[in-house]
Amino acid sequence: AHPSPNAGVVEASFAGALGVRLGGTLAYGGRVEHRPVLNAQGRAVRVTDVERAARLSRRVSVAAWGVCVAGRLWVRGCRRGRR
Repeated sequence: AHPSPNAGVVEASFAGALGVRLGGTLAYGGRVEHRPVLNAQGRAVRVTDVERAARLSRRVSVAAWGVCVAGRLWVRGCRRGRR
């Protein structure tokens, strides 16, 4: 299991969206960890994928913000309609 269950879902989603393979045997702080492989069919990560991941993160953040604003406006409109 992933050590951070909430982060594992996001990491798996990003791995799929970017077409890369994440996880497996990793070294952290001088110790070796064995984690589940995410998107096993994906290719190995390249340095250029860091910027792609950052762009994807920004796009997801903007989309989430837009959904929140739209939801707020919709609720506000529903409340005004009851008056």
